[in-house]
Amino acid sequence: MLGSMQRLRDLAARLLARPDEIMLSLGAGGELLVARLRALLSLLILAMPLVAAVGGAKTSEVVIGLALAVFVNLMAQIWLALARRQLRYGWLPYATGTYDITLTTLVLVLLALGDPVAGINSIVVWCFYLIAIAMTALRNDGRLTLYVTALALVQYALLVATVFALATPGRTLLSIDYGIAAPGTQAERLILILMMGLLTSAIVYRMQRLVEMSGNDSLTGLPNRAWLLQGMPRMFETIRNDGGSLTLALLDLDRFKRINDEVGHRAGDRAIRHFVAAVNEILQEKERLVRIGGQEFVVLLHCPIGSTWERLDRLRRSMGDRPFLPGSGRDPQVITFSGGLASFPQDGVDVSALLGSADRRLQLAKRDGRNRVVARDT
Repeated sequence: MLGSMQRLRDLAARLLARPDEIMLSLGAGGELLVARLRALLSLLILAMPLVAAVGGAKTSEVVIGLALAVFVNLMAQIWLALARRQLRYGWLPYATGTYDITLTTLVLVLLALGDPVAGINSIVVWCFYLIAIAMTALRNDGRLTLYVTALALVQYALLVATVFALATPGRTLLSIDYGIAAPGTQAERLILILMMGLLTSAIVYRMQRLVEMSGNDSLTGLPNRAWLLQGMPRMFETIRNDGGSLTLALLDLDRFKRINDEVGHRAGDRAIRHFVAAVNEILQEKERLVRIGGQEFVVLLHCPIGSTWERLDRLRRSMGDRPFLPGSGRDPQVITFSGGLASFPQDGVDVSALLGSADRRLQLAKRDGRNRVVARDT
């Protein structure tokens, strides 16, 4: 029981946590996909009033449906235009999610004005709640799924409560076209909305875990090269929009093969984690340490290149005071590293250019004797 509760807490914590750069980038692409799907569905919605007219629907319902279909198509094009610049609008998924749910509720309200039972018994319109919740899975953000689900539950519950509150006491809510409005049926619909929200949340959680596994190094738990290539463009965009500094440091452990040869690969793995722990101590909020190879790391620091050099050089000097202890009576091993720095955008405007500049300076550090950090070309 305790284990199950802990897993549920972990699930809730992950869903409520802010996605990392990769998930946000994937979510931005998902928002664009949702916008395209919305535009396609909106075109299909145009046919629904015509089908209803052929089927003998009331003229008022056909007119309302046609007017809303035109409005929906116009809004779909606006959302699509905004989604094409998805990296700039972090609020867009919440705005479109609110729009999808509220528009569904608005259509049900308009139907209820003509026929109260139609407002709460129209299964076709009600299904758009489920569609809106399902589409949140494409944004890869558990917070959005939970928000949209809660919004659908609240709005539909208020609509149902209002319809029953305004009904004549003791009289059954009955419609020739939509049947009997029963409280039990409406409760079932609310449960179905909740079930769709939970199912979609589980899908989002699973997607987050898969992306995390593909973007993390198994030994250290650090982001890996895949994360670096996918997450950096969003970091660049943030710097361009909000200002600030970003420096990339490429670090390589000096003669690490010697440690593996002397103490074994298992101890070598512990030495890697020892170094990672030391670097993590100097990182500030939103700064990252990435493992891109066996003994190669990238550090992303939000400060100018001069400040980055000072911080990493202090770390380099402090490594001598905290040697790695292999155990089993073996001598302590001092871990040293060489580093090359590159500043965005001065040394490059993409990941490849920054890594190229940093690697060139790393090679200078190695050529000059290792155990040093180089920030400029010589």
